[in-house]
Order: sequence, then structure tokens, then C-alpha cells
Amino acid sequence: MSQALFKKTIDEMVAKNPELFAKFLKVHEAYKKDQDKHKAEFDELGKPVLRLIEDAENRLCSKMEGAGRGKFSANLAEKFRDEIRKRFPLIDLVGVIIS
Repeated sequence: MSQALFKKTIDEMVAKNPELFAKFLKVHEAYKKDQDKHKAEFDELGKPVLRLIEDAENRLCSKMEGAGRGKFSANLAEKFRDEIRKRFPLIDLVGVIIS
């Protein structure tokens, strides 16, 4: 069985930017352990990662929307984001101000 398109898109995105994702994964793991200490670095590395994720999601879903499959596109975007969260559970905290 072939790999799901959204997973393949994520794998390609990571493969094209190995250094950035390796650094972000390291900071992500450190941020899990001590959010206060690593927040600035997490946000700094997370912003370009988020841009890449958004670009990949837009490319993936625009193909479906252009084919008149808008509902499928919304489901695909949700699966894409869920897979991102499996790999980077704290990704949604990039840029969030915690007081």
C-alpha cells in the first residue's frame, strides 16, 4: 500500500530541509522539558518551520480545491495537521505568549 499523500508531503518537506528540522526537533525536545528556558529559541526556529508547513499544506490542498473537491481538501488539511502534531506535539505553541 502506498503512503498517504499528506504523509509523503511531510516527509518531502523534512527531507528538503534536514538541518532546519533537525535543529527544531532538538529544541522541541528541550522545550518539552523546560518551556521557560527554551521559549525564545523554540519560537525563533519554529517560525520558519511553520512557514514551511503552511506552504506545504497550501500546495497539497490547492490541488484538491482546484479539482472541485473542497470538502476533501478540508479533511486532507486536518489529516496533514494531525500528522504534523504527531511529529511535533508542541508546534501549535510557536509564537504563543504564555503568561
